[in-house]
Amino acid sequence: MENQNQSVRPLAFESRISLLDALRGAALLGILLMNIPFFGKSYHLHFNLDILKEYSGPNYWCWWGVNGLFEGTMRGVFSMLFGAGSFLLLDRLEKKNTGSLTPADIYYRRLIWLLVFGLINAFILLWPGDILYAYAIAGLFLYPFRKLKPVHLLAFGFLFLGFSVAQNSFKAWSELEIREKGEAAIALEKKGGRLSPTQKEDLEAWNAYRSENSIDHWQSEIEKENKIRKKGYAANFENLAGVNVYIETKDFYSEVFFDALSFFLIGMALFKWGFLSGALPSGHYLGIGFVCYLLGLPLSYYINHTAILLHFDHSKMTEVLPVSPYQARRLLLATGHISTLIILYKSNLIAFIFKWLSRVGQMAFTNYLMQTIICGFIFHGYGLGLFGELQRYQLYQITALIWIFQIVFSNVWMHYFLFGPFEWVWRSLTYWQLQPFRKGAPQKF
Repeated sequence: MENQNQSVRPLAFESRISLLDALRGAALLGILLMNIPFFGKSYHLHFNLDILKEYSGPNYWCWWGVNGLFEGTMRGVFSMLFGAGSFLLLDRLEKKNTGSLTPADIYYRRLIWLLVFGLINAFILLWPGDILYAYAIAGLFLYPFRKLKPVHLLAFGFLFLGFSVAQNSFKAWSELEIREKGEAAIALEKKGGRLSPTQKEDLEAWNAYRSENSIDHWQSEIEKENKIRKKGYAANFENLAGVNVYIETKDFYSEVFFDALSFFLIGMALFKWGFLSGALPSGHYLGIGFVCYLLGLPLSYYINHTAILLHFDHSKMTEVLPVSPYQARRLLLATGHISTLIILYKSNLIAFIFKWLSRVGQMAFTNYLMQTIICGFIFHGYGLGLFGELQRYQLYQITALIWIFQIVFSNVWMHYFLFGPFEWVWRSLTYWQLQPFRKGAPQKF
């Protein structure tokens, strides 16, 4: 195996694009903003203010800040960068001698091992919100698109984004249909009418839906989850195994696949256009960012404000928003965030911060898994057992501490090593031989 791969080696450290690393680092830290509520509290509480009546104080403003500006957007940025990184990897591999292994061999090996790490993250480290598995599966479909022109990549990206919008909208319409049919059956009963067997089923479905989405039911489920999460590893594994199976099967194909693939392709298009690499004039980023925020921020406010007015009743949301605006909102805000970061990067006003972030981005794989390990220890019963104990705003204090730790750790680590620890393992498995690790150490292939 060693002789077979003598001419095969990962891309040189010096060839990385520092801006992409900095953007990746910012996105990686931003993702924790969205994940920390799921790490630390029942998932019912993440978006719904009604359950605990969090309509004032720091919890309320944290909800607005996170859901208004960052919900879904940091994952969107990360997904676009994954697409750009996949193209960059394949483009460079196809321009160099890879020996007996083709660029496709290396690319698909990386994805297969990424899938394995995703399964470990979900089922061993017990994180139901894992994205590595989803990225690996969706990434399998990127290879045939690598040679397309940016405009064609963008067209396919928007096509698949449309599929995702349709999936989200159909799901919302089904909830509206349950309510409308149920309320029609109730109205008929009040008039003294006789329900048909179908109308009886409609009424039963509506009653079941109302029961499952009632405050009392959610509070009961939250209490159960709080007790389980404070138990040991075995109890948590048993509780989350079924959740992970559902998320990585039915939920993945009904909600995640087209979402991820569309942003991958959009990211590839934006990289080929020079947008993600900072090659465009600063004025272009200023204009793009302004337009994206001008459209995205009011849309985000409208979505969240409507949810509050309707008391987070999903069966009523579709009457106000018949087509799901989620993807449009996150694409606009994600692009606005990227534009803002690139403007700051090109200005050199806070170059030291981007240098710190680039180290975080170079270790994005390690830092992502590290967030699972740290939060698992903090919140699960086999660690500190703080699940359900902290208020919403306190979770973001924990987030800030984790950010500081990861920034310091990444910058110290990358001073001595070529790759993060998990990046090194991933590369070694991909090429099926140990890769160089320490800076300045002799490299043998």
